[in-house]
Amino acid sequence: MGRVLIIGAGGVARVVAFKCARAPEVFEEICIASRTLEKVNNLAAELDRPVRTARLNADDTDQVVELIKDFRPDLVLHVALPYQDLAIMDACLATGVDYLDTANYEPPNEAKFCYKWQWDYHDRFKKAGIMALLGCGFDPGVTNIFCAHALKNHFDRIDTVDIIDCNAGDHGLPFATNFNPEINIREVSAKGKYWQDGKWVETAPLSVKKTFDFPGQIGPKDMYLMYHEEMESLVRNIPSVKRMRFWMTFGQSYLTHLRVLENVGMTRIDPVEFQGHKIVPLQFLKALLPDPGSLGPRTKGKTCIGCWIEGVKDGKPRRYYIYNICDHQECFREVGAQAISYTTGVPAMIGAKMMLTGKWRGKGVFNVEQLDPKPFMDDLGSYGLPWEETFPETDKLA
Repeated sequence: MGRVLIIGAGGVARVVAFKCARAPEVFEEICIASRTLEKVNNLAAELDRPVRTARLNADDTDQVVELIKDFRPDLVLHVALPYQDLAIMDACLATGVDYLDTANYEPPNEAKFCYKWQWDYHDRFKKAGIMALLGCGFDPGVTNIFCAHALKNHFDRIDTVDIIDCNAGDHGLPFATNFNPEINIREVSAKGKYWQDGKWVETAPLSVKKTFDFPGQIGPKDMYLMYHEEMESLVRNIPSVKRMRFWMTFGQSYLTHLRVLENVGMTRIDPVEFQGHKIVPLQFLKALLPDPGSLGPRTKGKTCIGCWIEGVKDGKPRRYYIYNICDHQECFREVGAQAISYTTGVPAMIGAKMMLTGKWRGKGVFNVEQLDPKPFMDDLGSYGLPWEETFPETDKLA
């Protein structure tokens, strides 16, 4: 069916590689590329069939172009760092190859999360006759598709959306992040922001809290209002929305350690002078913290990520909750990664399948909610992310 170049060798790339390797009818040939060849080769050795590997500095567009010309993929599946999005998109433009990622571009020196830089590529991708699919992980990604599915099947008008992300897993460590520490801490320590009546409203970081009773025997958890990138595209593509918020749960130990690190300057992203060297404190902290990939064997518990949606159907108010529950230990047994990596990697693989099989096609730059949700939703359960939908009678977010 097609050839895919996977860029990255972290936890999410691991899941993508395992899932693609197990679907040879779609992914006929695979190349995995990353800065550290040994890491890529070790991953390749664990897969069910032979794949090609390559050393690649994805910050360098010329290197990406050279590898694309050599391997000749039908799709570049980027699951490395969000700082590298634009360099890889430039390489795809130069070679006429489709592109997919799981997170919006972030400038290295500024904690800013928005799609503008990538949306600006739309006309160039359209002119080149190729497709770029943005944010095809879980959140962003599946949460966007949940909203599209809800609008297509259960609502005439959506008024409010609350995206709710709960990681009820326990790795037993005082402080660690379940994905890249640098990206995680930048995101969590940023100001909160939500959409209300046609404008963005900012809040102080982690200053708004609610308790939500999660399904799947998870139970009540404190969750905090944050800004998350999928809201930017959803309010544009579902214009009836009056309010949209994003919530994420955190344990008290994580929050306490984060506040201490912030207070002593360890979460700063600007360089400081130390013994004649320029050091970025957050990058130094990343080097000290556990590799998220090492947490898989010790992480127990579940994740629950979904959308609480309210609106109107046939002239009557409707309340709707759609979610996935994922077990950390089951994920590790299947692919050797914890559920945070799994819930991001599986949707990326499904999105790549949608593009290669022609179920999702277009010329230009797209967010996933702009495409037909049905074939993607049909595949979620088949590849390990079953979803549940309910129509609650009471408002658990009141």
